Amino acid sequence: MSRGTQVPRTIEEHGPSPIARWGPMVAILASLALVAAVVVFVDPIDGTQAAPTVTSTGAGAKDTTDIELPPGVMTYDQAKAKGTLDEYDFGDRCDPDTGTLALPLAPQQNCFAKFTGDNGGETTPGVTADEIKVVAYLNQPGDPILEFIYGQIGLKTKPGDAQRAYANFNEIFGEYYEFYGRKVKLIPYTATGNIQDSVAATADAETIARDIKPFAVINGPQLSNAFADTISANGVLCVGCTSTGDDSFYADRDPTQWGVQKTLTQNLVLVAEYLGKRLFDRPAKWAGGPLKNKPRKIAMIAAEGAEADDDPVKQFIQTLADDYDAKLTKIQRYDDPLALGSTGRAMLSQFKSAGVTTIVFVGDPIAPQTLTRIATEQDYFPEWVTSGSTLVENNVFSRTYDQKQWAHAFGPTSLFPRVAGGLGSPIGLHKWYFGIDPPGGAATLLAVPNLQVLFGALQGAGPDLTPERFRDVLFASPVLPSSPIAPQVSFGNRGFFPNPDYVALDDMTEISWDPAVMALDEGGVEGKGGWRYSDGGKRYLPGEWPDDEPHVFDPETGVTGFDELPPTAQEIPADWAPIAGPRKGKTLGGQ
Repeated sequence: MSRGTQVPRTIEEHGPSPIARWGPMVAILASLALVAAVVVFVDPIDGTQAAPTVTSTGAGAKDTTDIELPPGVMTYDQAKAKGTLDEYDFGDRCDPDTGTLALPLAPQQNCFAKFTGDNGGETTPGVTADEIKVVAYLNQPGDPILEFIYGQIGLKTKPGDAQRAYANFNEIFGEYYEFYGRKVKLIPYTATGNIQDSVAATADAETIARDIKPFAVINGPQLSNAFADTISANGVLCVGCTSTGDDSFYADRDPTQWGVQKTLTQNLVLVAEYLGKRLFDRPAKWAGGPLKNKPRKIAMIAAEGAEADDDPVKQFIQTLADDYDAKLTKIQRYDDPLALGSTGRAMLSQFKSAGVTTIVFVGDPIAPQTLTRIATEQDYFPEWVTSGSTLVENNVFSRTYDQKQWAHAFGPTSLFPRVAGGLGSPIGLHKWYFGIDPPGGAATLLAVPNLQVLFGALQGAGPDLTPERFRDVLFASPVLPSSPIAPQVSFGNRGFFPNPDYVALDDMTEISWDPAVMALDEGGVEGKGGWRYSDGGKRYLPGEWPDDEPHVFDPETGVTGFDELPPTAQEIPADWAPIAGPRKGKTLGGQ
C-alpha cells in the first residue's frame, strides 16, 4: 500500500451488535491484562520545576534529591541526602533499610515524611482541609457488552465486587501514602448506561460534576469519550476515563485527563519499529504450509474506532514508509467482531490470494476466535503478529483461538510475565493485607492502576493540591524504570514519544504463543497454552528494538512466568507486615 492510498473497507452493511465499534485500543477489561502491576512513584516538586528529558531506561533513575520541595514535604531520599533524617517522622509505613514504603509491590516506592502544620484548607473544588473527594465510576450491573465478553472466558462477577475492591485498595493505600492531613473519600457512582452509551455517559458526568463536585474521578465508560469530555469541561480531573483517546485527545484536555495504557499513537510507534527492524525484508520463518520461509508480505486487520482513530493508523503507515521504506500489502478494517463470520471469509481469502504471509492484528479479543477458525478452514496458515491489543495477548483469551493458527502468533506487547502466588502484584498485596483474594478476583483489578496514578500524584503534589499541580508533579517526576515483571512508567516530555505523555506505560516486550505449555492465566488459574516472553521478559523503549530476527518460540530463553521474583526485580523483604487491617503485624509467610 503506497502513501496516501485510501484504507480499503470490506464491512457489509448490517445492524449493530451489542459490541459494535470497539476501537483499536479497546481496553474493556484492562484489569485482565494485569497492567494493574504498574506502580507510580513520584517526588513532589515546586510548580516551576521543568520536566527532564530522558533518553534511556538508565537515565530514568534521575537523582531527585536536590528538587526544591514545598513547605512541609520531605522524601526519605532527600532527608538522607541532606543528613536530616532525624528531623522527620516517616512512621512504621517506611522501611528505613530501603527508604521505601513497606508495601509488597514491585517496584518499591519512596517514603514521604508525615505532614504537620496547616495544609491550606480548600485549595480547589473537591479538596478541603480534611478530605479529597474522589468518585469511583462503576460499570452498569448487567452491562450486555461486558457480560458478553466475560462469558467468552467463563468469568463471573457479583454485584458490589468492584465497589468493595475500590474500598479495600483505598484502605490499603490510605494507610501508606501521605496526603498532608487529608483522607481520600472514595465515593462510588454506578453508571446509568452501558460502556458505549454516550448519552448516559454525558448525563452521568454532569451529575457527578454538579452534585458530588469531586476533585477527581477514576474509571469511566471505556467505549465512549463523552464522559471524559464532560468531566473535563467541568474542570474535574479523571484517571482512566476512556480507552479510546490518542495523543491529541489528552493534550486538548490538559490537565484533566490521564491514563495507564499507551495511547494508540504511542503503541503504533513501537509496533512500526518492531515491524521495520525485525520483520520486513526477511522470510516468513514462522508461517505454516507453503507460506513458510516465503519473502514476507505483511497485511493488517484493524478494528474500526472513533473517526479520530484514523490519524494514528495513517501516521503508522507513514512511519513505515519514511523510517523503514516499508509498506503493508493490504489493510482491512472491521467494526463488529460478531459479523466476521461472513466478512472475515472474504478478508482472509483476499490475503491468501495475495500471498500475504503475515497478519498484524490490532483489535478486540473476540475477533480472533472467528478469524483463526476461518483461516484454518481455508487451509491458510500465516504468521499472526500481536500489536499491544492487551486482551488479545492474555492467556485467558488466547486459549479460545484456533490453536493450529495461534501456534504461529508472536510479536510486541505491553504486558509482562507474572510471578507465581501474586508476589509483588495487587492480588498478592490484597492477600497480604486482608488475608483473602480481592473481591471479584482479577476482574476487579482495574481499580488498582488508576488508584496508583492518582495517589502517587496526590502524594507528590503536597498540600497545595490543584489539577495543574497534579500535572506538574507527574510531568516532572522521575521515570520509573522497568523490570521483567513491570513496564517503565513516565509522564510528560521525556523524549520517548513525539508528543507530551499523559499515560503511564512506555515500553514493550516480545511474546510468542506456545499451545502446549502449562501456564497460569491472568486470574492465576493453570491451563494449557501460554505466552512466552522472549529473553526473560526483556523490555524495549522506542528506538531500542534490536535490528535482528525475533527471539521467539524458544523454550530455553522465553519465560511464561516466574516462580519467584527474578534477580533484576527488587526483592520484597520477608519481614514486611501490614501496619493496619485484618493481618496487622503478620508477615508474608505469617498466618
